[in-house]
Amino acid sequence: MFAKKTIITVQHPESIHHLNGMIGSWTDWKLTELGRQQAENMATNLKMEFGDKNFSLYSSPLRRTSEAAEIIGQAFGCRPQFTTALKERNLGRAVGQSVQWLKDNIENQEFTCYDRCFSDAESRYDVWQRLTPLYEKICRDEEEHIILVSHGDTLGIFHVMWLGLDVEMLDKIQLSGRSGGVSILQQSTAGKRVISKLGDMGYQMSSIQRSSF
Repeated sequence: MFAKKTIITVQHPESIHHLNGMIGSWTDWKLTELGRQQAENMATNLKMEFGDKNFSLYSSPLRRTSEAAEIIGQAFGCRPQFTTALKERNLGRAVGQSVQWLKDNIENQEFTCYDRCFSDAESRYDVWQRLTPLYEKICRDEEEHIILVSHGDTLGIFHVMWLGLDVEMLDKIQLSGRSGGVSILQQSTAGKRVISKLGDMGYQMSSIQRSSF
C-alpha cells in the first residue's frame, strides 16, 4: 500500500505512577530513569525507520508525555506542539489518589462510553469530543507524516476514530496497548485506512534487544 498519510502514535513509556500505585490521569508524573531510556530507544528506532521523512509532532502537555516528546523531537529535528486534546482522561476527584483509593471509592461503574466513574470525571465520550478538533485537523491538513505522543486511554479512542468507527464502538472494542507501545496508522492514496502496527513494544528496546525480539 502506498501511504498518503502516516501517523505514528506513541504511548508514553514507564512513568513513576507505574511503580508507586498511584493514578496517572491528570497528575503530572515524570518518567522514570528506565522510561527516559525507553524514550531514547523509541526515538532512535523510529528515526532509523522513518528518518528520511519530515514529521509534525503533537503531544499531551503532561510531564510524562512532554518528556518523551522532547526526546523524540530532538531525534527528528522538530519541536513538539503541546495540546490538551491529547491529555489522558480526567478522573475527577480520583486525580492525585491511589489506584486502590479509586477501587474503594468509585461512584459508578463504566459500562458505556457515556459513563463517568465520578461525577466530576470525563467519560470516554467526553475525551472523544475533546479529540475531535485535532483529529479533523490532522485528516484535513496536507501534513503527511505525524507523530502523536499521548496516553493509553486517549490513544485507544483516537485509533477507533481513525478507523471511522462510531463512538459507541468504544463499548465493544479497545484499541490501546501498554506503556511504551507504538502504533502505525496509514491512509492510502485511495483513502483506505489501516492500522499496520498496534502497540508494538519493540521500539522501546535497544537496537540489540530489538533485533532478537
